[in-house]
Amino acid sequence: MPTPICDFVRKYAQSDAVRMHMPGHKGAPLLGCEPLDITEIDGADELYTPEGIIAKSERIAGGIFGCTTLYSTEGSSLCIRAMLYLAMQHAAERGRRPLILAARNAHKTFVTAAVLLGFGILWIPPQKHESYLSCTVTPEQIAEICADTDISPIALYITSPDYLGNVTDIAALSACCHAHDMLLIADNAHGAYLKFLPESQHPIDLGADLCCDSAHKTLPALTGAAYLHISDSAPGICRTRAKTAMALFASTSPSYLILQSLDRCNEILLHSFRERLRDTVSLVDTLKSELKATGFVLKYSEPMKLTIDAKAYGYSGTALSDLLRLRGVICEFHDPDYLVLMPSPYSSPEDLRLTADALCAVPQKDAITEAPPEMPAPETVCTPREAMLSAAVTLPLSECTGRVCAEITVSCPPAVPIVVCGERITEAAARCLRYYGVTSCAVLDKPFIQ
Repeated sequence: MPTPICDFVRKYAQSDAVRMHMPGHKGAPLLGCEPLDITEIDGADELYTPEGIIAKSERIAGGIFGCTTLYSTEGSSLCIRAMLYLAMQHAAERGRRPLILAARNAHKTFVTAAVLLGFGILWIPPQKHESYLSCTVTPEQIAEICADTDISPIALYITSPDYLGNVTDIAALSACCHAHDMLLIADNAHGAYLKFLPESQHPIDLGADLCCDSAHKTLPALTGAAYLHISDSAPGICRTRAKTAMALFASTSPSYLILQSLDRCNEILLHSFRERLRDTVSLVDTLKSELKATGFVLKYSEPMKLTIDAKAYGYSGTALSDLLRLRGVICEFHDPDYLVLMPSPYSSPEDLRLTADALCAVPQKDAITEAPPEMPAPETVCTPREAMLSAAVTLPLSECTGRVCAEITVSCPPAVPIVVCGERITEAAARCLRYYGVTSCAVLDKPFIQ
């Protein structure tokens, strides 16, 4: 199996060349990885105009995923910006307005991309009693929205799987989008591994036009490693302008350590990953059954994610996370309602056993019946771009009711905005922000004047 980037860098590291080029460590092993950390020297290719080893490695990755695949060393955030730029290019080519229909549980990068690019957003709200991290989207909703909208959206943007493990019916949405002359764009940051299930559940295989994967989240790759996938059936401009789209938002100094990680990952995905994934899914299924028998309530359907309804067991998600940390188990995410654990094929059976033991050692208590506040209906005052480019002031949440949100108000994880910049912070919105631990907000310094 060729690993052209890894092979080039290893050969260079072993050559004892005098490094009269960046980076400044010159290969001195201060951390240990520096000899393999290089820049775009002769032969190393260039990520956004590749003709050599990077182009070859990306073609190998594309063969694995069955589409055009490009590398990102800046995570899925870079890919999200690029996908939305490509949607705008498609809109311009078709003489249409750049309006994106988007599920409300979008990552904050979607909103900041709207600030940078200036496209319009038509939000699909979560259904009643859904967490702000989830947003069920159905073909019927899409058809109804398209029938009631004067300006036809150029694309539907969804997050699947979402942070809690909800998986959208992408095949059905794809058919609906294409029937209404819309692209389907999928943030699949949490689901790169779905390609390698016995029957692929990857968005590209289910009909998405554009898709991003965070390789580092569920594949054996370094943090920051990600893919931009472009379906063979997507408009041609999505392929011809893809590198331009990536370069528009990317650093001119991509990490060659991350590129080597993506290159090496190709070999693993082809040779051993499917078997490891199959075995781990089986172990995770067993773990889920054991937790249910103990009294835990598990939510949602993603195979490699454990989402525990902590309140049903008598705890907040945060309290449950604290108890697990004392036993050496560190969780992916917690909030007042949920605890999320993310094993992978590189989690050992011993790790899964320790996780099960740590959870089962927690005594069950009476269920907490307090429900989270319902998500507020957004009151839009101005666009995200107008809000984020206006003067702002940070105030305690108690002083923000009635003011217009100027910046995104949640951290990462989960990086899903409860209130989007440009929306008014109503009393209902303030209740939600307070419930999820937000204590202050940046708001417009002066009333927005249209």
